[in-house]
Amino acid sequence: MIPCKKCMLSELDPDGLYKEVSELIALIRPEERTSEDEYRRRLDICGGCDSLSMGTCGVCGCFAELRAAKKAMYCPHEMHKW
Repeated sequence: MIPCKKCMLSELDPDGLYKEVSELIALIRPEERTSEDEYRRRLDICGGCDSLSMGTCGVCGCFAELRAAKKAMYCPHEMHKW
């Protein structure tokens, strides 16, 4: 089976690497974390980006779900999509 390159880690590997990423997200202090609505909005944008590959941003190499969870972060794409 060919993995989905346009999927987030939560869809690809919910019990493996995504579990580790979600544990890191849980460690983000509430005042530094995006709201759930903003998090989903950011992930929707990342999901439609050609730079996303298997949950990883092709521009900077980060895990999209982790980057989107941090309020002070921004999209590293040259067009700063969020």
